[in-house]
Amino acid sequence: MKKVFVTLATLSLIVTLQSCQDKNMVEVVVDEPVKEEAVVGNPENVKAEGKFQMVALPYAYNALEPHIDAKTMEIHYSKHHLGYTNNLNKEIEGKDLADKTIEEILTSLDLENKALRNNAGGYYNHNLFWEILSAEKSAPSGALLDKINADLGSVDNLITQLKEAGAKQFGSGWAWLVVNKDGKLQVGSTPNQDNPLMPNMAISGTPILGIDVWEHAYYLHYQNKRADYLDAIFNVINWNKVAEKFEATQAK
Repeated sequence: MKKVFVTLATLSLIVTLQSCQDKNMVEVVVDEPVKEEAVVGNPENVKAEGKFQMVALPYAYNALEPHIDAKTMEIHYSKHHLGYTNNLNKEIEGKDLADKTIEEILTSLDLENKALRNNAGGYYNHNLFWEILSAEKSAPSGALLDKINADLGSVDNLITQLKEAGAKQFGSGWAWLVVNKDGKLQVGSTPNQDNPLMPNMAISGTPILGIDVWEHAYYLHYQNKRADYLDAIFNVINWNKVAEKFEATQAK
């Protein structure tokens, strides 16, 4: 008769066979399988078909980890954003719209044209989103910081308002920081792929920061915990780019 004792260790599996007759011990060491890293593609290989092209990501898919994982970034950019871009190009092909900028399309949009509304919004919104993210730490400064303090009280107040706007947006949508028609900073949200450049939105103005709260932006890593995603994303906001966009509104 033989007794078999099995022990699972962290780095190896040791199987010990003990004979009741001769008490000889035999150890077999089996290496634990090596965990393979998820293979992700290269954003430079993602190409759209038509007038509007993909804005190049200024970082690799994995650059924003652990706050935004590489697989989410790859799917978000190469599937969702590419889809909006290609569908936008189909909507404008052969029309006067093909001669307009994306901003001109959005500001003169017929909201009843749902296909154009969704895809033009999706194209613009994601372009902004990629721009205002970065792996390099930054903080509001200079004229932007002064304006935040003047209009919203403090950076902490701004971040709290943006988190609340994103958390309270029912279903899919976006949280925004805009410069409104009065030249003041304002926080708000829009559903789906709507944005503050479109007519008759609840928040109107020039966006300088947008946070995607569609589930495809966070669900692989955060599942239903949108609040955790909103906490994490402020670790990768490119405040220098936000400042640049703010300053551009002041030059008009």
